[in-house]
Amino acid sequence: MKAPKFAKLFAQLPLLNQPQRRQVLDALHPAAGLDRVVALIDEIRSSTRRCPECACERCHRHGQANDLQRFRCCACGRTFNDLTGTPLARLRHKGKWLDYLETVLDSRTVRSAAKRVGVHRNTAFRWRHRFLERVKDDRPARLSGIVEADETFLLESQKGSRKLDRPPRKRGGRAALCGISHHLDCILVARDRNGQTIDAVTGRGALKAAHLVKHLLPKLAPQALLVTDGNAAYPAFARAHGIAHQAVNLRAGERVRPGIDGAIHIQNVNAYHRRFKEWLARFHGVASCRLPNYLGWHWARDGGRVTSVEQLLRIAFGVINS
Repeated sequence: MKAPKFAKLFAQLPLLNQPQRRQVLDALHPAAGLDRVVALIDEIRSSTRRCPECACERCHRHGQANDLQRFRCCACGRTFNDLTGTPLARLRHKGKWLDYLETVLDSRTVRSAAKRVGVHRNTAFRWRHRFLERVKDDRPARLSGIVEADETFLLESQKGSRKLDRPPRKRGGRAALCGISHHLDCILVARDRNGQTIDAVTGRGALKAAHLVKHLLPKLAPQALLVTDGNAAYPAFARAHGIAHQAVNLRAGERVRPGIDGAIHIQNVNAYHRRFKEWLARFHGVASCRLPNYLGWHWARDGGRVTSVEQLLRIAFGVINS
């Protein structure tokens, strides 16, 4: 539209009644959302833009496609855009992304998010796990000071699988075996007194020292004090790797005892378990293969760490904003 024609149209906007103004805003909202998303993508990727084929940083503009600027690598000639090589590549309806990320911050269910944004429920589910794919990697590099560690268990779920390796059960069913068995997913959570937290789905069944070596050892600072319950895997792991360790005897009713560096207890990590399970209950069961994504989602929300869609979009690109 030419400038004089636009100026005439703009001058008539105050004459619109309320339903007409609402109609105009509804028509402009997707376009405004698209412009905002494109600007954010360019801002996020401008400092880290490189060729996905050869990692060369030298590239030049090469037209536009699907509302995004394309680039050509000066070294290998590969063309790409700012979404190439990210979990968000080839996703459509970019104008609705920020509205959808608001539903992620609100922890809405798939159907509720789909209705709010105006997409199909399958699209909402696919977007959920594309946006969360790298959120689960947003973790602190080290846990220091007093580090509490404990495991919790969830009934394993093959929700959404076309083939099951066990007889099907009704939603909310119970494990076929009593106690800790291969019917339960083990989730290890370690948390220091500064609130820094790591977690991992170690597999089905009881926690073993080998799981601690894989998931906990790389994250422990050399001078950290590991505080756990009486599970035998923890002292065996601590002795083998020279880690200071204290245990609380929960079976004997011991909850807290004084220590040189601070109170010895695992109440912080147990409170984290409780918050995670209470938050997870709204989804009425999640597939075991998706558990790492939900752990990352909860960690992003816990304590108000991620409070804006811009932060969430940065993490979805792999630009960790701890």
